[in-house]
Amino acid sequence: MRVRTGAVGAAAGGLRRHRAADALKALFCKAIGDLKSPRCLRTDCTKDRGSHGALSPVKSPLLGIWTLHLHGAWKLPLTNSRLRDYDSNVLRLPDDRRKAYHSQVDHLVGRLDKELVANTDLRVTRVMKAGSFAKHTILRRSAHDPVDVDVVFYFAAESVDRKTLKTLNEDVHSFLVAIYPNKAPGDFEIQRKATTVSFVGTGLNVDVVPMIADRRRPGYGWQYSVADGSFTETCPPAHLKFIRSRKAKDRDFRTLVRLAKRWRNHVELDPLKSFVIELVLGHLVDKRGFSGTLERRFEEFLLYVAQSGLKQRITFPGSGWSGGRFNDPVVIVDPASATNNVAARITEQERRQIVEVAKTSWETAHFASAEDDDEVWKELFGPRFGSGG
Repeated sequence: MRVRTGAVGAAAGGLRRHRAADALKALFCKAIGDLKSPRCLRTDCTKDRGSHGALSPVKSPLLGIWTLHLHGAWKLPLTNSRLRDYDSNVLRLPDDRRKAYHSQVDHLVGRLDKELVANTDLRVTRVMKAGSFAKHTILRRSAHDPVDVDVVFYFAAESVDRKTLKTLNEDVHSFLVAIYPNKAPGDFEIQRKATTVSFVGTGLNVDVVPMIADRRRPGYGWQYSVADGSFTETCPPAHLKFIRSRKAKDRDFRTLVRLAKRWRNHVELDPLKSFVIELVLGHLVDKRGFSGTLERRFEEFLLYVAQSGLKQRITFPGSGWSGGRFNDPVVIVDPASATNNVAARITEQERRQIVEVAKTSWETAHFASAEDDDEVWKELFGPRFGSGG
């Protein structure tokens, strides 16, 4: 599935809405056990139900679960077990690759730390891995799923002046080029708040994120933006704790996050960043609990985005005063800092795009759920969905 625009997108959305309406009727019929309606519920079929010959629930003695035979094909329900297998075999980063990435990143950190000590007056007080890699919500490498590792370098505030701060990312960029002289110039890039180095062989992208340490609060600090000279207060260790605490009470939280990220990547919804997905799902766990199947909870995530329009301010206990004025279209307050809107870079046009794609995706998911149809689920997750490996 790809994001469509214009008349084609409208037509596709209309088709999804018709299919979703039929899916609702199908669910209703299943719920009341009424499968005697004279016409098939699929929008693309004009046959009577009786002509299919096997449209009633059938107990499979081999699987020990209820399945449904539609149009001559067995339909396997999307159980938690199946989604966990898909996550384990297709989405989650394997332990051997995680170990290899750790080693590669540790080598970079050691070399860069030596360059900083030898060539600058900067004092590094702490280095830590952060982001999706450290949270264990990262996706394994694929054509659509790159592997990014954030490495935060904390610098003592007294060792950084205004002039040094403005050139800090450029200095890190120069040191990385010196460390890896055989790499192509395009493998290095200065971002708004980080410097990125890409390793083509392993598919690893490392974002080196400088942070000015807050000596009063361990783990906290300020990130400097080279784009506009602004400072953002945050706390990477608190972000790791945020994920761990939800995982502690919800065994499937990370699986659900990876499902949402895989959907985001497959539909090419780039403005919806990983941290935003994690916080929206964390908000839903906090407010609604974690009962229900993974299938249903993924649908509820899509439905929340579609129905709320991402216009509801999301805050978390412990972030401090959350009544700050944000003029951004989407406001999701950093759980570690009430002054940081994690979704500040989402424009109004992007908000509308995210909401529209979530709505269309929910309709598709609802239809796939009603018919237990892996081929429809693949429109949301890609061709490897249901493959088990």
